[in-house]
Amino acid sequence: MRFGIVHRIMTDALAALGVIALVMSGSFNRFVSWAILIGLALALMVRESWQRHPALRHLDTGALLFVVAAQIVRVIFTDASVLDVLVEFAAALQVIRLATRKGAAHDQQVIVLALLHLIAGTVLGGGLGYGLCFLGVLIVAPGALVLSHLRREVEGNYRQGARDRTGLPVDVPRILRSRRVVGRSFIAVTCLLSIPIFAFTAVLFAIFPRVGLSLLLLNRGNTPRMIGFSGKVDLGVVGVLRSDPKLAMRVEVPGLPEPPPPRVTLHLRGTALDAYDGRSWSQSEVFRRPAEIDAGLVPLERYPDPATEASLRIDLEPIDPPVIFLPPHATGLRIKPRAQPGMEPGTTAFRGPEGEFRYQPIDDRGLVYEVFLSRRKTATFQRLPSSERRRYLQLPKDIPPRIADLARDWAGSAEQPAEKARAIEARLRSDYRYDLASPSGKDPQPLDHFLFESKRGHCEFYSTAMAVMLRTLDVPTRNVTGFVGGTWNRFGRFYAVRQGDAHSWVEVFLDGEGWVTFDPTPPADAAPKSEVQGAWAYLRDLIEATSQRWDRHIVGYDRTQQVSLFQALTSRYRRGGGGATAGWSRSPVLLVAGVAFAVAGAVLYWRWRKGRGGRGSEGPSDQRSPSAILATSLYESLDAAMNVQGIPRAPGIPPLRHAELLQALDHPLADEVASLTAIYLRARFGGQQITEPEARIYEQRVKAIRVAELKDPHAADPIAAT
Repeated sequence: MRFGIVHRIMTDALAALGVIALVMSGSFNRFVSWAILIGLALALMVRESWQRHPALRHLDTGALLFVVAAQIVRVIFTDASVLDVLVEFAAALQVIRLATRKGAAHDQQVIVLALLHLIAGTVLGGGLGYGLCFLGVLIVAPGALVLSHLRREVEGNYRQGARDRTGLPVDVPRILRSRRVVGRSFIAVTCLLSIPIFAFTAVLFAIFPRVGLSLLLLNRGNTPRMIGFSGKVDLGVVGVLRSDPKLAMRVEVPGLPEPPPPRVTLHLRGTALDAYDGRSWSQSEVFRRPAEIDAGLVPLERYPDPATEASLRIDLEPIDPPVIFLPPHATGLRIKPRAQPGMEPGTTAFRGPEGEFRYQPIDDRGLVYEVFLSRRKTATFQRLPSSERRRYLQLPKDIPPRIADLARDWAGSAEQPAEKARAIEARLRSDYRYDLASPSGKDPQPLDHFLFESKRGHCEFYSTAMAVMLRTLDVPTRNVTGFVGGTWNRFGRFYAVRQGDAHSWVEVFLDGEGWVTFDPTPPADAAPKSEVQGAWAYLRDLIEATSQRWDRHIVGYDRTQQVSLFQALTSRYRRGGGGATAGWSRSPVLLVAGVAFAVAGAVLYWRWRKGRGGRGSEGPSDQRSPSAILATSLYESLDAAMNVQGIPRAPGIPPLRHAELLQALDHPLADEVASLTAIYLRARFGGQQITEPEARIYEQRVKAIRVAELKDPHAADPIAAT
């Protein structure tokens, strides 16, 4: 393999991994991310011959000044944060350097920038994509650093006028094209260096838990977050999220049967809306106050009992607004703490109107929390003061009367609010069709058009119809938005709730029970959706489960997990009897893997030493031929004769160079020394054979030089005179 090509490939790979680590952090918007990736691809396609073109001599300076000016304009005239601008500039700087690099010095700059990008990616993101880039850097970096150092040494020697063993100037292009500098064993050994580096990094990671880095991001602007819900729902525009596969949260449900159901309905409540104006829902009250908290527990109507009540674990992705989603029958929640610096507060929960809870984001990692469930399955919210009852019965002034007539007709002889609710729910489920593209949204009276004309619509039409119709029957209701449920992930053993699972349903207040959940959307259409099937679903589940493990055990690694890890190791050591042999005996797989790794490393090392160990200090092969050895011995006698004549060759001057200097000074012995030196070089490096008669003639000529008497005494030691 050619030295120059391998060096360029490794340097390019390291640069690409660093830039991708920045992009995967989510710090850039979509436009900037694509611009950086396209620029990276174009920079990697630039040929080295193009980079040395005279017309492009100042391209790097011009491009750098343009990027600096653009970033300054962004800071002054937009709301872009300084940190985001600096990170974007770092990525652009790498693209410019890749496109305009000239030589090893620039390649080393590329490597340094790649390592800085990796560090920045740790602070800004740290997700699974960053983890893959980190592993790639561990493998590529040792080889890239070694090859970059070798190339810089070669180019440095060339600039200093160094010559090779034949006395000719160092030919840098020839060395870069050489297939003998870098072999497979060299690449394998340098890549294997990533194993001890990774082991050392893992030990440091386990000893020093990751802490929150939000202090470094205080001046950072709002990064893109997943769009969730708003405080207003319009029948004409809501409902298009049903086909969005983006992951919204992971829910771990206790007590599942085996095998777990592929889909589960959870009705994770986000926001409740009480005011309807004939087209859209909103909240009539607006307030936010810190939620009550005691020993890390946030009560909803009462304090939960963690010792006896089951709990759901919810891993929520960053969402805007930052709503905390709650299942029915929830009694309280507990936000999972994260390791934070001493000056940084933990996550704070806030209570809003209609039983809504939100949290104050401290970073872009979302929220992990537990929700405790009532053992008796009582409603989460049980109170409705008489002074507020009227608010949940209000109707638009221009509501068509036939909606109330239809509600009375469907309720029939039912007298209790629960019976009326179940009757209306059943009719909506059976007589109407689910349709995301309902034409009723464009009508001035969308609900009336849905009930009597189109008879098809998305979940917001169903929930609005039931809520309004029950209000005409003097039953308090409110519209609720959230997520209906999720699909089972076989690898992570959690339910994946996607943005396409966004849903709307109804809460009905029943005296003695509280706010009870009803869902009038047809069951098949209210169930969680999963458009991906077969092998793609298998791959998606694997990636999402791996991402969960990475976020939980790597990104979220803190002192609590550190203590648990050390306790587990200590417990295992004690169960093994306290001896190293007992510990290994309980882990035969680890023992076999360790032995195999040691054997493979020994074989690779032996092959590497075999390729280097027999080489002479000057020869290009492992062993010198007899003729090369004889030539070296003959030239040593010539060296001694030149010393006698006062024209010694300095140790740092190659033989050919010494002969050329003698000829340049017109030394009387110069031609004879040059002739004997040429014979030596042809035999030593050119493969020419020296016969015994030729060797005797060489020795006689050397003897003649030794005893020669120079006519000009000033010609002795001409090199020293220069």
